[in-house]
Amino acid sequence: MCGILGVVAKTPVNQLLYDGLLLLQHRGQDAAGIATCSGKTFAMHKSSGLVRDVFRTRNMRGLPGLTGIAHVRYPTAGSANNDEEAQPFYVNAPFGVTLAHNGNLTNTEQLKEEMFRRDRRHVNTESDSEVLLNVLANELQAAAVGVSLDPDTIFRAVAELHKRVQGAYACVAEIAGYGVLAFRDPLGIRPLCYGVAESQQGTEYLVASESVALEGLGFRLVRDIAPGEAVFIDVEGNFHARGCAPGASLNPCVFEYVYFARPDSVIDGVSVYDARLKMGEYLAEKVRRELWAGDIDVVMPIPDTSRPSALQLANRLNLDYREGFIKNRYVGRTFIMPGQSVRRKSVRQKLNAMSIEFRGKNVLLVDDSIVRGTTSHEIVQMAREAGANKIYFASAAPPVRYPNVYGIDMPTRAELIASGRSDDEIRRSIGADALVYQDIESMQQSIRDLGPHLGRFEASCFNGEYITGNVTPEYLDRIERTRLGVDRTTEEPVRKAQMNLQFNSARD
Repeated sequence: MCGILGVVAKTPVNQLLYDGLLLLQHRGQDAAGIATCSGKTFAMHKSSGLVRDVFRTRNMRGLPGLTGIAHVRYPTAGSANNDEEAQPFYVNAPFGVTLAHNGNLTNTEQLKEEMFRRDRRHVNTESDSEVLLNVLANELQAAAVGVSLDPDTIFRAVAELHKRVQGAYACVAEIAGYGVLAFRDPLGIRPLCYGVAESQQGTEYLVASESVALEGLGFRLVRDIAPGEAVFIDVEGNFHARGCAPGASLNPCVFEYVYFARPDSVIDGVSVYDARLKMGEYLAEKVRRELWAGDIDVVMPIPDTSRPSALQLANRLNLDYREGFIKNRYVGRTFIMPGQSVRRKSVRQKLNAMSIEFRGKNVLLVDDSIVRGTTSHEIVQMAREAGANKIYFASAAPPVRYPNVYGIDMPTRAELIASGRSDDEIRRSIGADALVYQDIESMQQSIRDLGPHLGRFEASCFNGEYITGNVTPEYLDRIERTRLGVDRTTEEPVRKAQMNLQFNSARD
């Protein structure tokens, strides 16, 4: 999961892109980068680290231009923690193109083979984003007549890209001297929207992963970019849009609403905050059925993402709501930190339990989800050490039982606490007295209640259904072997041989 921005403005965009990356920092804390264009010349700076650490005054001065793109990286399968894989990426032929990508391709190896044998293009890193850039560059070259481009040519190139590329991808790209291009995969898995701002010089355009970046920078949200659609804003500020994938359908990633997106964002017409409130309502009914609510003294959220769900659950069950954990905001999101030992240490550094709220009470802890279980186990232990009598645990999302291959860093089955375990085994593993999970249908319905147009979601990590249709057990095994060869920080034993993974192929 990453955050992307693309802007065409009437004044220099370096500060605008920097501020936008700060608003999207929650989507990636591994690396950051900005590429701007002045005339037909690109300027770029990128490196590993948080936005505030990557960019200094001298770096910002070296990013001139009225157009540009930017990226914050969250490491996914196949990505390395180094500056070379920070984005944006750049190719000089044809025309000169920069690209930043949010998502994950599922046919990367096939595309690499095609580029080597047919397209005669070389990829320097293991990043699928560089692969995607080279596919785009090749299709632009094939679609162009002569040495110039127009919107029709660009859209034809994107249409050919959609035919070749599989997986989840929301992209911003800039073609030197022409303008900024943005496009979304035909299944609409990863989010992408655009907005406008009026200045004395004219209309400015901003494309972003989340609407919160638009609003925070003074842009008015116009709409989400549709699945399979491409928009192109030329350097003069002329806006062009076209659907480039016949048969495209909207299947947004449900985990955006559960965890990743900021609550003040609107994704595909649905408020993330309202969706989380709804999840709390449905979860309250599940708790009412499975637990004796009279035995619960207080409801507490695990900061920050679960607050709306926990608050609404408490209201529905007429229970007291308290903030028992105080968060250190200078520690990153533990879910996106590599390595189990790093996560365990970070949980204790990030959260502190207030004994006055726990001592002698039966506490219902509410979290947005349970992925690896590291955070949940540490939090239950902290609550016990703070004097809690009984600790019940509720998850606003169903058990995460399957790998995600569309841009979320949970690629191996050995890392998922719910893979191959029953709910009661998970409860014992995290140390809770009771555990309640949201139902899959209830989670999805909580979003449909607010957006009836959302008929289907990408929810593979919960139900094992991979909507791109090309994810096989062999593919998952290959990803797992790759990750286990790269990530040596995990302390969990590899349980793959003992697991009986129920694999569900994509269903129409």
